[in-house]
Amino acid sequence: MLIKLRKRWELKENQTTSESVYLNRRSFLKKAALGSVVLSSGMVAGCEEQSAEATAATPVKTPLSSLDPSAKYYPATRNESYKLDRELSLEELATTYNNYYEFGSSKNIHAKAQSLSIRPWSIVIDGMVEKEMNLDIDDLFSKIEFEERLYRHRCVEAWSMAVPWTGFPLRKLVELAQPLSSAKYLRMETFNLPDVATGQKAHWYPWPYIEGLTIEEATHDLAFIATGIYGKPMPKQNGAPLRLVTPWKYGFKSTKAIIKFTFTDKRPVSFWEEIQGSEYGFWANVNPEVPHARWSQATEQPLGKSERVPTLPFNGYADEVADLYKSIKGERLFT
Repeated sequence: MLIKLRKRWELKENQTTSESVYLNRRSFLKKAALGSVVLSSGMVAGCEEQSAEATAATPVKTPLSSLDPSAKYYPATRNESYKLDRELSLEELATTYNNYYEFGSSKNIHAKAQSLSIRPWSIVIDGMVEKEMNLDIDDLFSKIEFEERLYRHRCVEAWSMAVPWTGFPLRKLVELAQPLSSAKYLRMETFNLPDVATGQKAHWYPWPYIEGLTIEEATHDLAFIATGIYGKPMPKQNGAPLRLVTPWKYGFKSTKAIIKFTFTDKRPVSFWEEIQGSEYGFWANVNPEVPHARWSQATEQPLGKSERVPTLPFNGYADEVADLYKSIKGERLFT
């Protein structure tokens, strides 16, 4: 007899959000209660210095699919191996309550982000690889098979959401790059266009935004490059055209609008690590037992919900990723 062991972050079939609710936003809005989210104040990674109310702002409408050259990839087939322990967040919240410091520190950054042009868009793959390359974004898309995954997202400031991302496993890009055996890390870099993204005129930030993973993390099954959300091409405020998604880590690791992937034997110094390394380290794995310097990480506030819920180790993905870190000694894995 075959016995399927359910992962801790999966729902029973009778607890999952129905497909009709996901596809019908008006029905979803009628059924869901919109609560407020009160956030800790102070300068934090990806956070504004304010108390923010997570209610549905007037959304910036995604252009009709016929105008987007990647529209043919959506909606992608859902990979049923990746499920959730909660219902999906409302699209109106997930696409209007955003952190994007390139455009400023306000949570209502979605309108300003529309100034970023995402075509043409080129991706550089360089460093310790068999052959460096410069790929047009649509040429890259043509080489990749797209899928949809349901993932949790946990911000370091203690709010969370549950999102249907479309994209491809990061390991597919690693395989395309053919890194040398001496490459130990993958460094990711975003655009630097201060005339377009006025937040990049803030000289006290170390632009461009840099993030990094070990090769082992980058090739893990959960590591994902998102190109879309809610069955459509990615809105600019959510990180179009390419965004990193590592659901077991705090959200500031999920760098947006990536233009360069560099394979290296030196550990990258990430954006928030350079600003305040004592609070925002390289690893940034979620752990409810390790508080931030100024608040607890034991619970989180799902967007649109009035009650806090417990935070799980590695954001609920401990069974999948904890072994990545068992041999690492003397490192601050959870900040």
